Amino acid sequence: MNKIKTITLSLCLTILAVNIQSQTKYWVKFTNKNGTPYTIGNPSAFLTNKSILRRTTYNIPIDQTDLPVTPAYVSQVASVSGVTLTYVSKWINGVVISITNTNVINTINSFSFVSSSVPVNRYKLDIIKLGEFDATLSSANKTSAINTSSTYYGGSYWQNKQLNVDCLHSQGYRGQGMTIAILDAGFNNVDLNPLFDSLRNRGGILGTRDFVTGGNSVYEDDQHGQAVLSCIAAIKPNVICGSAPRADFWLLRTEDAATEKIIEEYNWVRGAEFADSVGVDILTTSLGYTTFDIVSQNHTFADLTGKVSKMSIAATMAARKGMFVLNAAGNGGGSSWPKVGIPADADSICTVGAIDSLYNVAGFSSVGPTADGRIKPELVARGANSWVSSPNGSVGYGSGTSFATPILAGAVACFWQAHKTYNNIKVLDTLKHTASFSLTPNNSRGWGTPNMCLIPAIIAGLNETKSSENDLNFKVMPNPFSSFVKIELSSLKYSAVNVQIINTLGAVIKTINPTLIGYNFECDLSDLTGGIYFMKISTMQGVVTKKVIRQ
Repeated sequence: MNKIKTITLSLCLTILAVNIQSQTKYWVKFTNKNGTPYTIGNPSAFLTNKSILRRTTYNIPIDQTDLPVTPAYVSQVASVSGVTLTYVSKWINGVVISITNTNVINTINSFSFVSSSVPVNRYKLDIIKLGEFDATLSSANKTSAINTSSTYYGGSYWQNKQLNVDCLHSQGYRGQGMTIAILDAGFNNVDLNPLFDSLRNRGGILGTRDFVTGGNSVYEDDQHGQAVLSCIAAIKPNVICGSAPRADFWLLRTEDAATEKIIEEYNWVRGAEFADSVGVDILTTSLGYTTFDIVSQNHTFADLTGKVSKMSIAATMAARKGMFVLNAAGNGGGSSWPKVGIPADADSICTVGAIDSLYNVAGFSSVGPTADGRIKPELVARGANSWVSSPNGSVGYGSGTSFATPILAGAVACFWQAHKTYNNIKVLDTLKHTASFSLTPNNSRGWGTPNMCLIPAIIAGLNETKSSENDLNFKVMPNPFSSFVKIELSSLKYSAVNVQIINTLGAVIKTINPTLIGYNFECDLSDLTGGIYFMKISTMQGVVTKKVIRQ
């Protein structure tokens, strides 16, 4: 009976493989969202209360990118003979479809609401996973040197201590109330692994989704995601303790470890959109993409602008929606592709490199800069001989930026929990200024290793100037800004004298003597890098300071 069952299964898989190979996937982009029944004024129809609360708390407007794709457009494409709808993306406004005959693309392209369509081809995946790009995971026979005050953490003590997140733990900040989404290749045995007993028993797994095959089952797939999760959430006294052991989680499978298809990039986009809609605070991903099977379709270093790959564009979008996004830099250091991959090139996210126990950058850790000259990675954490779990509940050492990323993600959760008035951009900017190389960032370790228990005095003490009603004031538009800001004074009598731009360390980095036209003047701030700044305007009537954010 077993033999017959095996043969039958093999035959089914062969037939399935033939069917898959005969299909071609296409990305179809729409021109607009005209006719959608959803409105910005009624976000509860497409966002959860937690997602809406994030936007309200951090003054993030709900806009057209939040609206679901126009249903009529989706239906019309799906109704074309030979088309199978895979899924829909609202952020980049389109659908992924499977077709058996490329002639139907002509029909789809003839629709007035279709902007473009491109094939989603096979490609080589530079996924960071156990036993391949990561170093081997050893048994738990070895233990790190720990003192009596650190015994609870077991072998994970030093990877927490390097970030000083144990300091936050001692103050009661262990990730309570923070929601983290892990986007990975699978979470093998997390439903049974005893290291996650505490997580499961308290209902800390809010849900699971499989964006590869559909449905909610992720516990029978690849083990990489469970090792990543263990860096944050595993608990066994005197053996292991993650960096945010009381956080809540969504476990999202976006990567098919058994295949090498560009569709994984689109799976990730869908996963990030879902995470946003359910109110996730932090996204952490230990995947990266570089080259394709078809050489003409390879990513190139020139693509690393954050604006080429749909996945990188979506990662930036996720940050714009208020989520703190972390992505592994990659393990290509010293290889033919030493640079960070996709979507680690994205703007406004935290790309994470790897260090060892002595704070040295791991030789395998991928480096920057991006093609447009931005420093990458932003921060580093323990990625050489990190303490992680296996699906059977054993623990040991594993290496890769795969593990540096979730270790830092958990620490960020605790930090943000302690400073909930900060938005995601201020969290990243603050941590960069607490980090070991904050004054001399470089393209191997970024700003360095952050100190989770340190807040620079300038950030804690420099608030917006308070003034009485009808007193000196001005408006900054837009804020956040990308290049130029328009300053609107409340009265002509204030006569602007000069404008100073101050960074979060309190240093004046730019002085502007504007020409006042009526109530208004414009400042060119395109030379600033992304982050938080303070704009100080001195006038004949006094001085006022406001916080501004460069996107």
